[in-house]
Amino acid sequence: MQASSPAQAATIVRGGGCVVYPTETYFALGALATDAAALARIVAIKARPAAKPLPLLVGDMSQFAAVLPDGFFDGPLGRDFAALAARFWPGPLSLVVPCRESLPGLVKDGQGQVSVRFTPHETAAALCRLAGGAVVATSANVSGGVPAAVADALDPAVVAAADALVTEGTPPAGGPASTVAGLLGRGRLRIFRQGAVATAALAAAGYQLV
Repeated sequence: MQASSPAQAATIVRGGGCVVYPTETYFALGALATDAAALARIVAIKARPAAKPLPLLVGDMSQFAAVLPDGFFDGPLGRDFAALAARFWPGPLSLVVPCRESLPGLVKDGQGQVSVRFTPHETAAALCRLAGGAVVATSANVSGGVPAAVADALDPAVVAAADALVTEGTPPAGGPASTVAGLLGRGRLRIFRQGAVATAALAAAGYQLV
């Protein structure tokens, strides 16, 4: 497959396609977060359990308006969300937060929450902005396989099943995946996955980890 630019990939995503693209950690397989049919394709390509929610990326803070429910920043979790975003974003910290009911079930957990992060990777962020909304960012490998930090290590079957491959920009850094933390309110976080943002850094920022 010939490599596509972020603009070409965004056009494909807006048209209901799915693409392989680089993030700050590994190559990801993605589609628009609002496109249920494209999300189902991703689950099938990865042979991923449908009950495991697909995580999301955004390319700027304004894109959270289409992810978070109305009034979120006026509620008990809004202050913690804003403080964590100011300190750790853009960066490899994924926050599990309540989301809009209109988002497809494949991105939500049983409590109506979604995992989302503001990516610092220039290509991934450009893809999100050009696509016009949050984009799924699940590792571009069959479920249980090894994620790829270089294009040559990508699973050929995954690449062939996608509609575009983007290799432009800084190569993924590899190493730990993003840290995943859930907001519990009153400065408390539940750590679902330890990763690139050290839990010690979250604790040092004044958060209670449970």
